[in-house]
Amino acid sequence: QVQLVESGGGLVQAGGSMRLSCAASGRTANYHAMGWFRQAPGKEREFVAVINWSSTSTDYAGSAKGRFTISRDNAKNTLYLQMDSLKPEDTAVYYCAVGKYYSARAYDYEHWGQGTQVTVSS
Repeated sequence: QVQLVESGGGLVQAGGSMRLSCAASGRTANYHAMGWFRQAPGKEREFVAVINWSSTSTDYAGSAKGRFTISRDNAKNTLYLQMDSLKPEDTAVYYCAVGKYYSARAYDYEHWGQGTQVTVSS
């Protein structure tokens, strides 16, 4: 089993920065990709970013490109999401996930964290 725990969410003003962390435990070596997704009230969960095991490949949603940076530290079993130039529309619950396939599709991910709330005020 894999357990994922997100942290680092909170309230920030528009234009500010925030870094999310996702601590993983369990059989994480079986999973090639780690990703971030988010879900705003009344909306479906959407892809934010993905990174492969060796950190040689990353992909971002259009809304995140140029503002967010995904990274991972395999020695610490931790995934990060650095978010800069935050906008009110970034307000959502952010989830980390692990999966065997490098993918932007939520259904390709097998384990999910409980989520952390990010609120960006205007």
